[in-house]
Amino acid sequence: MHLPAILVCALWVAVSAENAEDYEFMYVNLDNEIDNGIQSTEDPTQCDCRREHSAWDKLFTMLENSQMREGMLLQAVDQALRGELQGLRGELGRLAGSLARPGAPAAPAEARLARALDELLQASREATRRLAHLEDWSPLLPELRQMSAHLTAAQAWAAHRWLPAGCETAILFPMRSKKIFGSVHPVTPVKLESFSSCLWVKATDVLNKTILFSYGTKWNPYEIQLYLGRQSTVLVVGGEQNKLATDTVISLGRWAHLCGTWNSEAGRASLWVNGELAATTVKLAQGHVVPEGGLLQIGQEKNGCCVGGGFDETLAFAGRLTGFNIWDRVLSRDEIREAGGAEACHIRGNVVGWGVTEIQPHGGAQFVL
Repeated sequence: MHLPAILVCALWVAVSAENAEDYEFMYVNLDNEIDNGIQSTEDPTQCDCRREHSAWDKLFTMLENSQMREGMLLQAVDQALRGELQGLRGELGRLAGSLARPGAPAAPAEARLARALDELLQASREATRRLAHLEDWSPLLPELRQMSAHLTAAQAWAAHRWLPAGCETAILFPMRSKKIFGSVHPVTPVKLESFSSCLWVKATDVLNKTILFSYGTKWNPYEIQLYLGRQSTVLVVGGEQNKLATDTVISLGRWAHLCGTWNSEAGRASLWVNGELAATTVKLAQGHVVPEGGLLQIGQEKNGCCVGGGFDETLAFAGRLTGFNIWDRVLSRDEIREAGGAEACHIRGNVVGWGVTEIQPHGGAQFVL
């Protein structure tokens, strides 16, 4: 054979062998890939990436995305504000320098300006952070408003049904009866040239004259009285002819704080309802002195209807009463408001002090918590 033919044949044989090896290698690899695919479908321990995510997975993904977006937003805002404020600082610095050249140095003013700009930058970052935080909570705002409304309603419900002003006890007058009242026994004599009397009351019903408290002697059963009418609250000093009335009407079934004050010198008398002055006058029983030796009752009066006095069912109080105090002086506006404040039951009169002075319930009246 010729030499060229021999070289061609040898080259063809080598190429064929190499292609055969490559084909065999590819074939083996292809078999491995197919085997691996079969094994992945048969092996139950392999991860199925097409499975549906649980609700928790979705929630964590949403939170991660939200945090990423929040971080990106805060970073972008911070960079923008930083660039703007730094530019502003440079401009103001140059302006301060140009203004300072003709006269005294402006270094202190420029330093203060720089500090102010730093504080402004810090405040802007804090505001951005708080706004981003509020945006995260914005979907919950309707629910929070609804919870706030429910809480307000619950507080109002409790205020109308529970004892007010830190009081621990009250006297319950379960019904209107001439046998139901409370007798009060002060330690100090009730001889008064001025006084202030305050109490908390929640009435079940009110007639033309419903007695809250009454002090009287056998010569004058009507020395001091505080009572409710259908359309008024009335203070009496020295007799029924000396009255101060206000047309303020308390709401039935709701606690109300009432105070009456009087002094003999000017005859000035005042009525206060829930810390507000409701009525005042002068020359009411002017010069009178409330004598000692009388009887003090809550929820009734010793009237002059019969020998020795008696009780009248139509004058009886029905409801609850607490925080009853009497002072031998006229309280100031601030003291009266404090007496009807959040801790009113811890303030006690020096003639009658609620929780200190003896009060005896009668005929079904009773202390309640």
